[in-house]
Amino acid sequence: MDIAIIVEGKNDKARLRRVLHNTISIYCTFGTPGTDQLEKLRKDINDSHVFIFTDNDSSGRRIRRMIRDLFPDAEHIYTRRGYSGVENTPEDYLISQLEKAGLDAHIIYPAPSPASIWNKHEF
Repeated sequence: MDIAIIVEGKNDKARLRRVLHNTISIYCTFGTPGTDQLEKLRKDINDSHVFIFTDNDSSGRRIRRMIRDLFPDAEHIYTRRGYSGVENTPEDYLISQLEKAGLDAHIIYPAPSPASIWNKHEF
């Protein structure tokens, strides 16, 4: 099954691309989409399983409603209100939200830091 995630802008897309394999398509609305942009999204996404991941602000919620109307079966991924958008959400929180959405198999997990694998009793 093809998977598509819809975000607001190119910085959101770049942020998600850092933690998701290229097998996941990420589409941008580039702000509030007009009729032409919505039609292009509908055509491009076609029968993919859709996830909506917009900012937790008034603009993001408005865009989410528009996309939800276009893809009523879409699943929703949310960022925390305190973060200023998807692009500024810490990677560990992005990963936890993607895991909650069932996208574990498509996540690129960061390598553990060397400090986290050392044990003080080994010396």
